[in-house]
Amino acid sequence: MRHFLSISTTCANVSAAKKLHDQQAGTWEIQNSMKCIPSTAACQRGAAAAAMLLNNLMQPLLRKYPSSQFQLSFYAPVFQFLTGKNYLRLGQQLHAHMALRGLYPNAFLAAKMVAMYASCGDINSAVQLFSAVEYPSTLLFNAIIRAFTLYGESHTTILIYSQMHSLGLRGDYFTFPFVLKSCADSLCFEMGKCVHGLSLRSGLNFDIYVGTSLIDMYVKCGALDVARTMFDEMPVRDTSSWNALIAGYMKDGFVNSAEGLFRAMPNRNIVSWTAMISGYTQNGFADKALGLFDEMISRDTDVVKPNWVTIISVLPACAHSAALERGRQIHQYARERGFDSNTSVMTALMAMYSKCGSLADARVCFGRLRPNERNLVAWNTMITAYASHGCGKQAVSTFEQMIGAGVQPDAITFTGLLSGCSHSGLVDAGLKYFNCMRSMFLVDPTLEHYACVVDLLGRAGRLVEAYNLISQMPMQAGPSVWGSLLAASHKHRNLEIAELAAKKLFVLEPANAGNYVMLSNMYAKADMWEEVNSLRTLFKSKGVKKTPGCSWTEVNGKAHLFRCGDTSHLQTKEIYSLLEELPEKIKAAGYMPDTSFALHDVSEEEKEHYLATHSEKLAVAFGLLSTSPDTVIRVTKNLRICGDCHIVIKFISKIYRREVIVRDVNRFHHFKDGSCSCGDYW
Repeated sequence: MRHFLSISTTCANVSAAKKLHDQQAGTWEIQNSMKCIPSTAACQRGAAAAAMLLNNLMQPLLRKYPSSQFQLSFYAPVFQFLTGKNYLRLGQQLHAHMALRGLYPNAFLAAKMVAMYASCGDINSAVQLFSAVEYPSTLLFNAIIRAFTLYGESHTTILIYSQMHSLGLRGDYFTFPFVLKSCADSLCFEMGKCVHGLSLRSGLNFDIYVGTSLIDMYVKCGALDVARTMFDEMPVRDTSSWNALIAGYMKDGFVNSAEGLFRAMPNRNIVSWTAMISGYTQNGFADKALGLFDEMISRDTDVVKPNWVTIISVLPACAHSAALERGRQIHQYARERGFDSNTSVMTALMAMYSKCGSLADARVCFGRLRPNERNLVAWNTMITAYASHGCGKQAVSTFEQMIGAGVQPDAITFTGLLSGCSHSGLVDAGLKYFNCMRSMFLVDPTLEHYACVVDLLGRAGRLVEAYNLISQMPMQAGPSVWGSLLAASHKHRNLEIAELAAKKLFVLEPANAGNYVMLSNMYAKADMWEEVNSLRTLFKSKGVKKTPGCSWTEVNGKAHLFRCGDTSHLQTKEIYSLLEELPEKIKAAGYMPDTSFALHDVSEEEKEHYLATHSEKLAVAFGLLSTSPDTVIRVTKNLRICGDCHIVIKFISKIYRREVIVRDVNRFHHFKDGSCSCGDYW
């Protein structure tokens, strides 16, 4: 069909057009042409009305006039009717009908035809039509600009607008919003400012659509202050203007400013609520995101009823706070409204369940996706889920299934895959995949991929290889790379390489207390007290603040937070009573406190007491007291789990016959029957 268009518009090959016309003769009948309109009960009245309108519009074309009496004006309303209705075949036949009668579109009719072809997915034909018009008009340029913008071809849109401007054609209230959207999407700030200047000369800067597009462009290009000035100067604002600025404030982390605008809005729509929920989630305010979602539901009006975009915006808030039960409630809400048939929603649910510690539920969601619905994001989410739960073999298997399904991996795929191999000790497999990233899959390794491989080699004790890999990297090693090497050196007690890594990290991220603490602990284990004191002096001189460890667990939909030595909880007495009885029970089962994880300048007895009140132990104890024996205890920690706590929780899972899942900053640990899913390889 595209070949026909070039024939009919460029070469005027009437016989080719006639052939196409004859091949599609049946579709020229009104009844047959309307078969593509949905015939469900809900659409029948609309379909009948559409058929009647099309019949009326085509009457002049169905009469047997001599070719000389056919006029271009007969065709314009029909092409306009076909626009946006996906009637490409009928549109092509109508085009053939014109060519057979020796008629070629002028700028006005070409604009209608370009819009029709573009809306039916045939952008190539739209471009050929546009190029064939000798004297294009603003209307024709608008049609092709709109087409390229909606197809996401931002740079092409800007080039075509430049061509329009060079021909002396002025943009209008229809041109500028699409060009500004393209400037925003491609971050062409300077071009956006030029378009702003041209809109000022045209007197359109305060047009509500142009003004809103300008706000959006300045927001996305990082000029939030200019966007606010534009907003304040607009004499009339619609909801989109408010939404654009709210999204900008949230994007730049100005949550209070976004809240102020949201509360001051005269009318809020679904986009307003969703922008706030998404902004809260992205800025780490999970409780506020969930609270606003609840407020949205409680209003229960058609205007603010959550849609699938709202669902995928709020689910990460559940993942952030490990609120599994809350996530299940939202899943139920989505299921009742049919949103769980949406691939994006199912993928967001997979991510939420995985991050809340329920790998089984994530697997179920992935299994519910039909093979043709499993896009790159869905595969990546499942691979990353397996990796974070230490299921490296499943991550590799899922990757191979993805390749077998014909889905091309990207950088995120390999980050998840290599991380899974690292956490499971699959060194050879990890190196194989890393070495074929570029040659087989055309994916260039990034810093994150090198960090994964350094971690892979380091966990296996191959520290010299890891260090040599860093030396051979084609880019400057960043904190993630040196951090992986430091952690591996700490695990394998290689002080020489640890010092090399730590010195790099002190420069790259001087405010990260964890690097100082890790090296200090290694010095202390080696009885190098002078170095310990020197490092503490450096630590204090730089004003570095140590991040306090905390853990939380969810019981009956409520999160309970604990810090090391915490006595603020309402059940503190019962928690500490259980922990006081615990050492005798687990020592009888073979436990010996590993005081190397405690402070090094106190007595052994004090070290044991300090270890006994770590936040993750407090959270697990509370879980034992507050949940039934068949309930999985789920704990989240903001730092890496303490080695002694890891040992203790294994004993707890055996003695109390409880399943415990701990999510730390690196991965998940599934404790059951006295063992951990990590196989002590962490």
